[in-house]
Amino acid sequence: MIELAEINRARAAIADVAIVTPLVRLQADTDVELYLKLETLQPVNSFKIRGAGSAVLQATDDELRGGVLTASAGNMAQGVALAARLRGVPATIVVPDHAPEAKLSAIARLGGRVIKVPYDAWWNTLLEGRFEGEGGMFVHPVADRRVMAGNGTIGLELLEQLSDFDAIVVPYGGGGLLTGIASAVKAHRPKVKVYGAEPATGAPVTATLAAGGTPTTVEYVPSFVDGSGSRALLPDVWAHASQLLDGAFAIPTAETAAAVRLIAGRLRVIAEGAGALATAAAVSGRIEGARKIVCIVSGGNIDSAVFSRILNGEDE
Repeated sequence: MIELAEINRARAAIADVAIVTPLVRLQADTDVELYLKLETLQPVNSFKIRGAGSAVLQATDDELRGGVLTASAGNMAQGVALAARLRGVPATIVVPDHAPEAKLSAIARLGGRVIKVPYDAWWNTLLEGRFEGEGGMFVHPVADRRVMAGNGTIGLELLEQLSDFDAIVVPYGGGGLLTGIASAVKAHRPKVKVYGAEPATGAPVTATLAAGGTPTTVEYVPSFVDGSGSRALLPDVWAHASQLLDGAFAIPTAETAAAVRLIAGRLRVIAEGAGALATAAAVSGRIEGARKIVCIVSGGNIDSAVFSRILNGEDE
């Protein structure tokens, strides 16, 4: 669990770089009230600016002497590149070879240097917190406490924006977003339920819970839901997330695509695949006993061609 003092420090650090995103009602064909937290409106179109900004803007000059390094499918990369630019240091980004072009172009636009590698090499970079031949302060996109504290600022905002929600659904990639948000919310409202949503094409949390909590490795198949899902849990983060999580859902690709269309059609908001996972889980009726559900729309960085196909009814 991330302490409130850490989250409050992060909030102060990112005050000039991240915005307080709106929480809006989604009119959907359900018996519950759904509210969407639109992190798509952040400067890099995803929540990642919060964690990246928290880590880089709180770092000392000595920590940043060699620049910054991270491993990211795209959104964290943009956040780190922007935060590094604000600190006047170079940013190097290790990305998996299936990262979408829209995200790679955004990294370059923000001044980040991209190293594209096969998925296994990218995953090993996450596990080891380093990449051979590259220096700089490694900003882990998930397992860095300052990153998770930055993510927790979303939870503080939710507490101020809606007084009586009883469940939150959070996209689960590595677990840092859920850990941060749940740490903030449960510290104030411990009865609020927090659920993870991950793509069925890579759902180790759901598999682990089904196995009674024994960490379980699954097959991972890349899809348009590129910002969430994985082959295995990150042990350091799971140690936190498992204490805060009330359940998880593996969402089929077709349902995620339908949620992208729903968000676009009802709110005129562009959500990427991972950004639509929570909404897909909520509208499906999987969450029992909740009256007001908050869904985290984590990002909107999706290739225009992919988005167009989804709007035209394809499930990618």
